[in-house]
Amino acid sequence: MATRSSSSRIQPPTFGNLVTILSIDGGGVRGIVPGVILAKLESELQKLDGEDARLADYFDVIAGTSTGGLITAMLAAPNEDGRPLFAAQDIVPFYLKNSPRIFPRPGGIMSPAVMLLKALGGPRYDGKYLQKLIRDSLGETKLNQTLTNVAIPTFDIKKLQPTIFSNFQIPINPNIDALLSDICIATSAAPTYFPAYYFKNNDDEFNLIDGGIAANNPTLVGIREVMKQIMKENPDYSAMDPLDYTRFLVISIGSGSNKLEQKYNAKMASKWGVISWLFENGHTPIIDCFGEAGKDMVDYHNVVVFQALNSEDKYLRIDDDKLQGDLASVDIATKENMDNLVKVGEDLLKKTVSRVNLDTGLYEPIQNGGTNEEALQRFAQLLSDERKLRESNTPKANGSTVSIGLTNGST
Repeated sequence: MATRSSSSRIQPPTFGNLVTILSIDGGGVRGIVPGVILAKLESELQKLDGEDARLADYFDVIAGTSTGGLITAMLAAPNEDGRPLFAAQDIVPFYLKNSPRIFPRPGGIMSPAVMLLKALGGPRYDGKYLQKLIRDSLGETKLNQTLTNVAIPTFDIKKLQPTIFSNFQIPINPNIDALLSDICIATSAAPTYFPAYYFKNNDDEFNLIDGGIAANNPTLVGIREVMKQIMKENPDYSAMDPLDYTRFLVISIGSGSNKLEQKYNAKMASKWGVISWLFENGHTPIIDCFGEAGKDMVDYHNVVVFQALNSEDKYLRIDDDKLQGDLASVDIATKENMDNLVKVGEDLLKKTVSRVNLDTGLYEPIQNGGTNEEALQRFAQLLSDERKLRESNTPKANGSTVSIGLTNGST
């Protein structure tokens, strides 16, 4: 078994065959679900390459929105030894420990009228604990210091346009090179749940809310960042055809949703005004609709494109669209609900690989597709082989090649 060294960023795609992209959806406390999936993927990589293997060692881009943006930073930010700040197996314990204080439940029983008045008076949570937690965890680390490229969407309410914090954008706009803590607080600032977030970096001001407004499923954001580098003929992505999707390896992890409960309908909504769209029976319909619509449209696009370009075996989407009750909430952080979310992730690993039906919008099992766990094992092998190929092809100063970061004679 090969053992990874504890240094160096991932070698660029120009030395290999694939471009590797990991994407993590938004979803508040439901970030526990992708946490379970990511821990499984990393454990499979460790079986192949040693216990020091981390997800940031294998992906050219990690894209994450809202809670997925926080997970992205956890996986890609360096610790004092230059290795990822968190292992994937640390994500779920992090959520179990901190979510009850991020999403504190009100004392006593609140009537719908009281809940409505509270909702009209400001965001549901003040965000102070979340902001301190993020700052304490990420410290002074800036975007340019991540161990692999990241892409974290936010939405600027002053400019009325998305702002994507991406390493690739730093040479074009140095003001993007902000503190990771500021970026994560911004991408998590879900309207009605947390306050909007302002910060200034160099000469630029940012007035930001949750990236889910722009891209709750940020898979296309990650693909776009790579496409731009190919089109610009970046040497790290040389000799690539942007339409050759056989060279893309994409893993997209959802945080779950509820397509079955059908808690809204046109008869109800036809009577709603502004207040009901913002608050209806403890839910926020307009936010639910924005989040689900954006997430689904990205998956629809990817399914069509990867199929059309004969590369559907390189695109893996893992999500559960049948969450019910509290499980579908973004902010119910009781021990019971969080334990159940862990079980959702564990059960999802055992389910058959599914693909969205473009007519119904529901996930359907793929015939002979195996389980999600088996798919992650297959993708882990592809990722391991790709990294070893890149390292063996990396040129030395004298023009020959050398294997970097591997011992025991592996290439």
